Amino acid sequence: MVGEKLLSPMMLMSVLSLLTLQTSIGQQLAEDSCTVQILVPGLKGEPGEKGQKGAPGRPGRVGPAGETGQPGFKGQKGIMGRYGKVGPSGMKGVKGDLGDPGPRGPTGDPGVPCECTPMRKMIGEMDILVAQLSSELKFIKNALPSPAAVAGIKETDSKVYLLVKEEKRYADAELYCQTRGGHLAMPKDEGANAAIAGYITEAGLNRVYIGIDDRQREGVFTYADLSPMTTFSKWRRGEPNNAYDDEDCAEMVASGEWTDVACSPTMYFVCEFDKDSL
Repeated sequence: MVGEKLLSPMMLMSVLSLLTLQTSIGQQLAEDSCTVQILVPGLKGEPGEKGQKGAPGRPGRVGPAGETGQPGFKGQKGIMGRYGKVGPSGMKGVKGDLGDPGPRGPTGDPGVPCECTPMRKMIGEMDILVAQLSSELKFIKNALPSPAAVAGIKETDSKVYLLVKEEKRYADAELYCQTRGGHLAMPKDEGANAAIAGYITEAGLNRVYIGIDDRQREGVFTYADLSPMTTFSKWRRGEPNNAYDDEDCAEMVASGEWTDVACSPTMYFVCEFDKDSL
């Protein structure tokens, strides 16, 4: 028949087999209603339409590096940059040779006559004053700690005393004075003792270390420069008493009297310098 598709022999045989199988199964079901039904797949359907494009897959692994390309052409030279900072000055060069003497200048006007003796005397006095000031300045630079630690300077005819308001043990105080060219104050006469006592009182202090001790030999006090005490002493009544067997150093109180004390406590102290050594 025109317009109808003819079945191939293979398809015809498949249809007949399915009909026969269906008839057999129908009979078997009629005989035993409890028998399990067997589903037989149908004929292959027509191909469906093409589906939509799916989502992109995950990125693949990174591939191996490619070969190094050929170097490009060298670019053109850029414009000149800004000048850099001026560098440090170089080392001073060697002094050059002395030049030739210049021409002689014109003769000056005659000077005014004067009496030079008073002028020379004044210059001499100024030289002496400058020398004294230079000596004192040198002493200040070498001996003085920070200004806050000094209660001024006292002088006698031969000594300069420096009160240091910085607490130290006896040995450290003596070392401090020695490194600056002196010792702890050693009052060897009434005048020196009174000067130091006045110094302490003016500074508003009660006591300071002075350079007297018996550390070398118990009971035998000497000055810090190891000179013996033979002509002068100012011990307070009942002193020295070596209390607790531990008082080998000396202090001066504001009244000018001395007492023996232990060497380990820290307190202010007075240094002594010879004027001749400044």
